[in-house]
Amino acid sequence: MKSGTIKVSVLYPSGEGKTFDMDYYVMKHIPMVQKLLGEGILHVTLEKGMPNMPYLAMTNMYFESLESVKKNFLQHPNREKVQHDIPNFTNTVPVIQISEVII
Repeated sequence: MKSGTIKVSVLYPSGEGKTFDMDYYVMKHIPMVQKLLGEGILHVTLEKGMPNMPYLAMTNMYFESLESVKKNFLQHPNREKVQHDIPNFTNTVPVIQISEVII
């Protein structure tokens, strides 16, 4: 990704009793996100956390600008539909981090 690109990371914390259905996430949730919010998303990556690490999974979505993040993620009218799907694949509360790519 080029410098200045904005990255939205969605981190799913691990912990005792926390679950994450990777198959559902890959087959249903990510395609739904791309369909409902995908207009401004340049690229998506998904990482699976290793055992005994702080996160079960991490998704990174890259956008051209902070304005694009606001329009296509933070303030998008379909955001609520995406949020309502979360209990279908995890019982943990996601953490959102918005960052600017430097290198």
